[in-house]
Amino acid sequence: MPRIAEARDAAEPSSQEQRARHVRMLTAAAELASEKELARVQMHEVAKRAGVAIGTLYRYFPSKTHLFAAVMVDQLERLASRSARKPAYDAPQDAMRAVLVRATRGLLRRPALSTAMVMSTSTANHDLVPDAARVDRMFRQMLLDAAGIAQPTEVEVTSVRLLIQLWFGVVQSCLNGQISLTQAESDIRRACELLLVDLRDPRRNGSGDANGVAPAP
Repeated sequence: MPRIAEARDAAEPSSQEQRARHVRMLTAAAELASEKELARVQMHEVAKRAGVAIGTLYRYFPSKTHLFAAVMVDQLERLASRSARKPAYDAPQDAMRAVLVRATRGLLRRPALSTAMVMSTSTANHDLVPDAARVDRMFRQMLLDAAGIAQPTEVEVTSVRLLIQLWFGVVQSCLNGQISLTQAESDIRRACELLLVDLRDPRRNGSGDANGVAPAP
């Protein structure tokens, strides 16, 4: 597991030049982690490939955990932009399943990188690595958006949270070679059937509450 060097806030890019450097660092990290396992990716290699000083890299990413949690956020943002152009589905459960299947297929195209991202985000302390918590929030919002649910109930929020946790386990099993992609997609389909049984269809019930359950804050 990557070590968190310090418990301190990472810097955020504020200028166009800083944002460009930030993108280069994320790109360099993703390239290196696609070529070899996380333990062999060195921060000085990332800095060199990105064309920045090692101090600059550590300013934005205090550890490899911070770095690859940020890479995961970047990958999810790309997935979210593609998911926005989604086709129509018969049920919100189908829409959520489609998002998870697309995410799974995308991750498995670069298994070494995906292992680095999943390991970093799933083991990180959310208080020390804010991007790890951001991954969870982004995934939840992406699934709710796909289902067309603007004001989820407490039950729906819980169901989606459990679905995301299960999905991470399925992806990890796939990356470890325990199950095939076909089995992973079958597991995702079954998980959606079981965990999303109480999911509302906003096309039928509107955007208000369902069965008298108040929306979650």
